[in-house]
Amino acid sequence: MKIEQRTVGKVVVLSITGDIAMNETGGSRLVDHVRKVLHEGHNRIVLDLGHVRYVDSTGLGDIVEALAAVLNRGGALKLLNVTRRINDLLAITRLLTTFECFEQETEALASFEPSVVPRWESDDPTMEHRREAIKSH
Repeated sequence: MKIEQRTVGKVVVLSITGDIAMNETGGSRLVDHVRKVLHEGHNRIVLDLGHVRYVDSTGLGDIVEALAAVLNRGGALKLLNVTRRINDLLAITRLLTTFECFEQETEALASFEPSVVPRWESDDPTMEHRREAIKSH
């Protein structure tokens, strides 16, 4: 697995190439890289998965662990260019609704910008339910 990092505004984009899977040492570098980004003070992260060939259970666990680490720092982690194979894996494991997924980088980046929420929507109890669902995974 190869990870290329670049910053666009206040968002760090991690472009991943190869497999997100257990390596020879029994782990994956993805969650370590996300923790390094968090340690550097960035908590808005996009994972570009467009060039990922394969994700095993360790890799899937790392993606979920990365999300948890980012949420614990008050940030957000979003997925970009989710392949059909990864989409199916997220659907089967019922994690698809846990992640915000985007097909275009511009949309993913724009999703970090604050938007005006109508008062009626902010009072909607289902909005809180959605926030809690993300936190619980």
